[in-house]
Amino acid sequence: MIAPARLAAFEILRTVGAGRADLGSALARGRTRLQDERDRALAGEIATGTLRWQGAFDHVIAAFTNRPLKKLDPEVVDILRLTMFQILHLDRVPASAAVKDAVDLAGKAGKRSASGLVNAMLRRVTRERDTLPLPARPADPADRSAALAYLSITLSHPAWLVSRWLDRYGFAHAEAWARFNNAPAPLTLRANTLRITRDALAARLATFGIDCDQASHAADALLVRKGNPLATGLHDQGLFIIQDEASQLVGTYAGATPGERVLDACASPGGKTIAMAAAMDLRGTIVACDLRDRRVNLLRQAVVRTGAANVFIVQADALAPLPVHPVFDRVLLDAPCSGLGTLRRDPDIKWRRQESDFEALTQAQSAMLDHSSAVVVPGGALVYATCSSEPEENDEVVGRFLVRHRDFRLVGEPLRTLPFRDQLEAFFAAMLVKNKDLR
Repeated sequence: MIAPARLAAFEILRTVGAGRADLGSALARGRTRLQDERDRALAGEIATGTLRWQGAFDHVIAAFTNRPLKKLDPEVVDILRLTMFQILHLDRVPASAAVKDAVDLAGKAGKRSASGLVNAMLRRVTRERDTLPLPARPADPADRSAALAYLSITLSHPAWLVSRWLDRYGFAHAEAWARFNNAPAPLTLRANTLRITRDALAARLATFGIDCDQASHAADALLVRKGNPLATGLHDQGLFIIQDEASQLVGTYAGATPGERVLDACASPGGKTIAMAAAMDLRGTIVACDLRDRRVNLLRQAVVRTGAANVFIVQADALAPLPVHPVFDRVLLDAPCSGLGTLRRDPDIKWRRQESDFEALTQAQSAMLDHSSAVVVPGGALVYATCSSEPEENDEVVGRFLVRHRDFRLVGEPLRTLPFRDQLEAFFAAMLVKNKDLR
């Protein structure tokens, strides 16, 4: 019988590969079918790790089968990829068991004719795991061709993306960035300071055997080292939310203060909204907007669960003029973006995104920024944020906005987190203040 976690991982990868869902949604669906928490964890580890290392696996598959991947059935490719991840990156998984399940998976997927190829190729990977045909780290980092081959194939990133990092930051930083993305990300919590402090939350979690460390950058963040905090009931009580540390920094950077009128223009799932409500000590008003029904429901659930009583939810599209009056002291636009700053947590993004995507994304971001700026009072602040690593979506969007809107100015240095420097995902935020004197 095929191990349940391997079967679930295969189904998750097929869902992502066929474009039916992103990794997060596919994981949520796939893991709910597993009864054992250990199987749920392993299925997620296999699926996510496989996508992280997909570029390297595909290079080896093409070399060992002596054929391009497009000549192989996609089901067979996913079976080979996920089994290679287990053989090469999970020491606790016996290679023989993984290979046997791979052969059985080929049959279950209706690809029994490929069983011999699957068996032979994976056994060869097992034998030659220390000498796989992957580009070596270049002896001379100035050798651009060798550097790109190593970064894109061996470290498994799209060549177009790592070439950008190489040009902006140099080989050492680009390599560190790629390695950061390939490492498992810790589960990160933010204490809901409307109800509990970070240290008190850590103590409460410890009573359930949950081991946490204080985060290095965000004041209310805890990094989970052992245990499942979602099984404690404390999340349902609204004592914490799950939120990446860099994302928490954006909520702090937004700078909401008690008594303000605040608009969160793209608010779901609500982490930054709740952080601003806590910073305001529930004094003042936050209007939180999102468009799709599912995202509005997620936002509403988070607001109710955490007791953010000064938040009012409006279903609205920031791509159109916002259905609110220009009365806001502070507007946060956490704009939809490429997501290229979150590849450690969402490795499927690097295989879905193309360089050509930036044009449509930046047009939408600029339209949202224009609409958000229209509801800021003189002297008020507009905070533009993304979880993108790329300048087209960050500094360039801000620069063009300032040309169009002479009544705004950039204040201070933008928030910019960099994986190779901060050991955080790549996030960006800029503070734009509307001039008081409009003459």
